[in-house]
Amino acid sequence: MTDAGTEVLEDNADFAPTRKEGWLEFVNRPPREMPEICSQAQLKKLTGRNRLLYDERRKIWHANLGPIRTPQMNGVHEDLDEIVDAARQDGDKVKGGAVIDAHPGLGKTTIALQFAKRLHQEQVELYGDRTAEGHERLPVAFVTLSGSVTVKGLNRALCRFYGMPSQRGSTDELADRALDAVLSCRTRLIVVDDVHFLNPNRSDDRAVVNHLKHLASILPVTFVFVGVGIEERRLEFEGFVPHDSNKAQLARRWTPLRVDPFEIGTEKGRITWRRLLLSIEQLVVLSGKHPGMLAEDLADYLFARSTGHFASLMTIVQRGCRRAIKTGEERLTKDLLDRVKNDAAAERTRLELQSAFEQGLLSSRPRRSA
Repeated sequence: MTDAGTEVLEDNADFAPTRKEGWLEFVNRPPREMPEICSQAQLKKLTGRNRLLYDERRKIWHANLGPIRTPQMNGVHEDLDEIVDAARQDGDKVKGGAVIDAHPGLGKTTIALQFAKRLHQEQVELYGDRTAEGHERLPVAFVTLSGSVTVKGLNRALCRFYGMPSQRGSTDELADRALDAVLSCRTRLIVVDDVHFLNPNRSDDRAVVNHLKHLASILPVTFVFVGVGIEERRLEFEGFVPHDSNKAQLARRWTPLRVDPFEIGTEKGRITWRRLLLSIEQLVVLSGKHPGMLAEDLADYLFARSTGHFASLMTIVQRGCRRAIKTGEERLTKDLLDRVKNDAAAERTRLELQSAFEQGLLSSRPRRSA
């Protein structure tokens, strides 16, 4: 291990991907280096600042596990590749968009960000980080909507991403600045997160929807929207009643992409769950870790604690690793994880699922070797 007196500790990476500088940090930052796994004997020899540094590195590492390429991520990325590549028409043609629609805690924003990161890197690799006119190339823009979004607010968010003045100017002036930035920086993809805040039954929100349609019509970019329950809200039908829904342009332009939770009702689902736990297990840095710690010993337990939702699973694992380091147990067990709090949604259904596992009504274990 590096000498404690000379080691430079890698702290949390504080950046906002909704700003150009933060986005570039996200895209270009090298992967974190996984801390080495000390044996129990080596761990006992670490004292003072050496031990503090090692534990701090592990805490930061566990808090940032991933991204893990789940089948859900691979499936959505494959669809997005198809949608974006097919939308490489010239500027006079309207491009279709995609909507990543899922319930909370299924990793939809991470899926969108990882796709956008790869697209950004590929475009820069192909065409360079400067355009022919000398502008900075930004193949991707990332913005999020708020609960009180307006057309002006959306234009302002785009201007802020590109580092353009965003506090002064009319709605039209802000729109012109944003459009100039998109064109100058050769942006090819715009990701709009939290689109579920839009309610097509409110006049202000309908104006935002119409503005998004306008941007999609005049810009040479593909839009990817990310949100919760978009299909249930009928956002793509723009507030039209069912018998008039054919009038909705978005329904013809948006391609819905679903992200489903993990399931153990099928053999394929159980194999997928096991592989996920094995992938996470490889990333855990605890001296008492052993093969099968998650995928064998805790497979049923972790499904009950997470209900198959990726975010809930990662929360319990990350907090469990922190507790294992703090208490000196250095491994994840049911007794240790029972003392770890998880999100409210997961905890609400925990006892029912645990009871089903204990009664043999459910099992997360594949019938054949995974």
